[in-house]
Amino acid sequence: MLYADPGPSVCEVNKLLQSVERELIQPDMAFNANKSCSMRVGPRFDVTCRSITSLSGVKIPSVDKMRHLGVFIVQSRLFKCSLDNAKKSFYRCANAVFGKIGRIASEEVTLEIIRCKCISVLLYGTEACLLNKSDLSSLDFVINRLFMKLFKTNNIKIVELCQYQFGFEKPSVLWKKRVSTFNVKFDTSDNAFCKLTSLL
Repeated sequence: MLYADPGPSVCEVNKLLQSVERELIQPDMAFNANKSCSMRVGPRFDVTCRSITSLSGVKIPSVDKMRHLGVFIVQSRLFKCSLDNAKKSFYRCANAVFGKIGRIASEEVTLEIIRCKCISVLLYGTEACLLNKSDLSSLDFVINRLFMKLFKTNNIKIVELCQYQFGFEKPSVLWKKRVSTFNVKFDTSDNAFCKLTSLL
């Protein structure tokens, strides 16, 4: 459960949760409190507040980081996503590629496989996140390190020249394109929620 501050009070959120639990009783479904957590986002995100409890009295643990649909959200003053897991997953994916073909394939082939198989791992779900300049720089750094490894250089000028020559766009550029595509799909969706949100 994620709730924004300012927003409904903890007491109101607790009532909402228990209302949902009551609705689940009729179709013989149950809310699993052990697989749930709560997190506060807003000006008072770091203030300890009253626990949210289920109808059975189980306390929902309060966390400072949670995973939702593969995206890691962190407790903060503003809505913020953590990119640490995405970067780790990218490195695992890229190292697997290097382990298989790094010594036998050309740089062009290696980069094309990285582009097709690994970039989506790095940017997964980011089009729905608010990334700042520092976030985008950290994503670009991951790709710069990849090029340094592939071309055996620490010279950023050489790295940027290689990226240009191979037409390899940095994550910061790809992210902006993904956000634009996401917004168009969201605005033109037939989904009732998307339509309602677009009017706000």
